[in-house]
Amino acid sequence: MEYRYIGRSGLRVSPVGLGTMTFGSMCDKKESFAIMDKAYDAGINFFDTAEVYPVPPRAETAGITEEIVGEWLQGKSRDSLIIATKVAGAASGWFVPPIRAGLTAIDAHHIVKGVEGSLRRLRCEYIDLYQMHWPDTVVPREESMEAFDRLVRSGKVRYLGTSNDTAYGTTKSNMIAEHKGYKRFESIQNNFSLLNRRFLDEMVEMCRREKISLLPYSPMAGGVLSGKYNIDRSVAGRFNQYGKDDDSRIRAMVNRFINEKTMVSTSRYMEIAQEIGISSATLAVAWSKQFDFVASTLIGVTTARQLDDVLAAIDLELSEEVLQKCDAVHSEILYPMG
Repeated sequence: MEYRYIGRSGLRVSPVGLGTMTFGSMCDKKESFAIMDKAYDAGINFFDTAEVYPVPPRAETAGITEEIVGEWLQGKSRDSLIIATKVAGAASGWFVPPIRAGLTAIDAHHIVKGVEGSLRRLRCEYIDLYQMHWPDTVVPREESMEAFDRLVRSGKVRYLGTSNDTAYGTTKSNMIAEHKGYKRFESIQNNFSLLNRRFLDEMVEMCRREKISLLPYSPMAGGVLSGKYNIDRSVAGRFNQYGKDDDSRIRAMVNRFINEKTMVSTSRYMEIAQEIGISSATLAVAWSKQFDFVASTLIGVTTARQLDDVLAAIDLELSEEVLQKCDAVHSEILYPMG
């Protein structure tokens, strides 16, 4: 298997990483262990979690995912795994996290509280990649980067990353880090898939010039690109569950991922995948990892069986002809997720 470096760091990761946000909600501990075992045995060494997982975020479940991952880690060779987690973003952002009384911020206090809680739940002495889950619109980035830098120098964290961030925010943070001698963000974890190519509009330039790696999340567009919603709109899946949620933000997410444009686009991608004898899920994962600025694309499943299509993409390189066919779908149906 090809392993890739994250940014300018010493972290060498598998081209596909395992996201864990379903552990403790959409799949129980037994199935979560089976998923991690299967991924690990297949050579996946990069596992990503967060202090607010599982999803959808709830006060009564926050932290369960890290606890499950932490229990699984016992008995494993710690050096063989790259473990990433995230400190919850600011309450001034896109939603109020159900932890720390809903008063989260990317300041020294919350960064320290976050990492200490994650280390305890993960049962680890250190975290390989510690990420800001989303930016703070109030606290100056100078304060945030100083606090993150102290974590690295303390030995609790090896490297830093950001998530759901902008080109300006990421570059600003790293300019501060360079000027002050702080550790910088080596990665950015943003939404990127065949149905959401927004990253290519501007962010890719930043990644290439600044040597920052993208860690795409939702490369299968929350399972939409598997085609299951095209085959059976009432299928058991995250978005059918979310559509019944009392939270208007979560319901709005459903409309973003499942709409007329995403359904038509997905049907076209399903046809391309069928032509070359693979599943549309395999096509989606292979496409997202085939860019030079991507270190590892993060996938999530709810059963170990669902990993089969993902594992088929690890060593698959799509031909230029297939890539052009995928581009043609996007040119015809621009930005189906908005």
